[in-house]
Amino acid sequence: MRVAAVDCGTNSVRLLVADVGDDLIDDIERRMEIVRLGQGVDRTGRLAPDALDRTFKAMRAYRELIDRHGATRTRVVATSATRDADNRQEFVDGVREIFGVEPEVVSGAEEAELSFAGATKGLIRLSPETELPQGPMPPYLVVDIGGGSTEFVVGSEHAEAALSVDIGCVRLTERHLKDAGDPPSALALEAVVADIEAALDRVEAEVPVREARTLVGLAGSVTTVAGMALGLPAYDSERIHHSRISAEEVHGVTRRLLAMTHGERAEVGVMHPGRVDVIGAGALILDRIVRRFAFSQVVVSEHDILDGIAWTIAR
Repeated sequence: MRVAAVDCGTNSVRLLVADVGDDLIDDIERRMEIVRLGQGVDRTGRLAPDALDRTFKAMRAYRELIDRHGATRTRVVATSATRDADNRQEFVDGVREIFGVEPEVVSGAEEAELSFAGATKGLIRLSPETELPQGPMPPYLVVDIGGGSTEFVVGSEHAEAALSVDIGCVRLTERHLKDAGDPPSALALEAVVADIEAALDRVEAEVPVREARTLVGLAGSVTTVAGMALGLPAYDSERIHHSRISAEEVHGVTRRLLAMTHGERAEVGVMHPGRVDVIGAGALILDRIVRRFAFSQVVVSEHDILDGIAWTIAR
């Protein structure tokens, strides 16, 4: 079945058009646009008009691709920013007009379930002796670092426990780093770490994260850190997908990013222009997770909530 999955997050809107079989997703088209839908939501509680305009423009282009490729079913999922916004009905109405389907503003728990399914189906099929020597071993802790929230899911073949917490690269940047200097001051970074650690206190209390044997990291902050750790001159999804980045490499890349100016980050070859101002906070979230739960490495996945959405459409 050819399906179209659309994921609208706080920072980006993404599209996957794919043929889905019993145990395989064959990509036809995979796109991502940074639209910053969550611009100012943490402060105002509302979706900004220009943020909605950017998002709808990207979605109209996606609708053209969906029609061109002949997808027979479409599902649109929206996450943190739209959950938090008082005027989310404006978003819902615009999406319905563009795609002809009702967008689903999913809960943090639903978002976590979709991310887990998308990230782990490929891992479950891998042979430890081939693509990933000495692993990956379940249970997995899947961590999806978004713009407004971060999802934590523990499970083996299925998600067994999940929690969404309101720490994300956009939210923490707007809250603490927007006017904190270039590079940001030590005091501002301490405030970011305090927010992250408070969220991780809650995660540890509610999710059995220490039972997990493999950390799987999703989304742009993680893949950007991986690309830098691998020394890639430009973004290469095939090299990044299922790469294993050591804890030391995560810490080193995070230190580098937090010491860089905006201009220096913009020169990094693997960096998407829309991530330049928020990557420091995103990397710091990953860094603190690795430290807090004593993982020796993170397995990086390019497959995530989009793939999870695609599986649900074809079920």
